[in-house]
Amino acid sequence: MACPKSPRTKTLLSVAGYDPSSGAGVALDMAVFRKLGFVGMGILTAATAQNTKRFIAYDAPPSQFLFLQYEALRREVSFSGIKTGMVGHRKNIPVISRILDEHRGIPVVVDPVFRASSGAWLLEKAVIPYYVSHLKERISVITPNLEEAGLISGHRVGNLKEMKEAASTIAGLVAAPCLVKGGHLSRRAVDVLFDGRHYTVFEKGKINRDVHGTGCFLSSSLLCFLVKGYPLWKACELASAFTHAAIKKAVSIGRGKPIFSPLL
Repeated sequence: MACPKSPRTKTLLSVAGYDPSSGAGVALDMAVFRKLGFVGMGILTAATAQNTKRFIAYDAPPSQFLFLQYEALRREVSFSGIKTGMVGHRKNIPVISRILDEHRGIPVVVDPVFRASSGAWLLEKAVIPYYVSHLKERISVITPNLEEAGLISGHRVGNLKEMKEAASTIAGLVAAPCLVKGGHLSRRAVDVLFDGRHYTVFEKGKINRDVHGTGCFLSSSLLCFLVKGYPLWKACELASAFTHAAIKKAVSIGRGKPIFSPLL
């Protein structure tokens, strides 16, 4: 499929947390942006204390500072796409929605991050409906994993049928397409896209590797393919395949999960 290439001067913005291992969050997003031919910039919603083995804690700056970071950049930079990840705390949500309101018409990919892999909550469960309501009609696509899809939809998500049901429910809540990521299904790796009318299933061979930051990697690469001009279904297919290939090449730096950063 012919597709226009993005010039390197196009800039993408990541609004997410900082992971000092560079295995997820803003650091990984910007690495993916560069890998796919873009300039990446990031504003921090939170800073975490973690390594490849475990998540310890996080702290979020005041929401006023989040907007100050953004305001400093927007004075001199025009963004071609935005990806959001970890919110940090409730007060950041209106700031993020304001940022998105100021960028109608460009691709916006939301990776909803609610819990660390350790199980620690990164956004209070009770705040999730409030968060989702502030995404409505402001985004291009949302990319929850199985647990996140269950938290947003209010129903357990553990197989293909339930993924389709959740994708449809979530698409209705945010008024945008939903890509449910099924890399953690027990027997196969399947992603399901619902664009408001049709379902598209992307299936890949199961890789038994628990790599840190797969959700960040997929959502940031999806943003890149959308900005390059691919239609949504094709951008999802390319991002899914790109992530799948990268998982195979991830390397172990510490004593915990492999990470993507070195391959980039």
